Amino acid sequence: MNDPTPYAAGWGTLSLINAGLAQSKGRSGLAWWLISLLIGPVATFLIVVLKPVEKKEF
Repeated sequence: MNDPTPYAAGWGTLSLINAGLAQSKGRSGLAWWLISLLIGPVATFLIVVLKPVEKKEF
């Protein structure tokens, strides 16, 4: 009854979704994937709340 597999699968899936979401906002997908592995849903909240990165034009 205490099988952690579903939680690990959900947490891993969430981290991949967060990486894609971060990339769509101009942020590092790898960095946010690693952050998501540590703090999970909190990272999702931060990605959604933070404004997209503005690209500087030269």
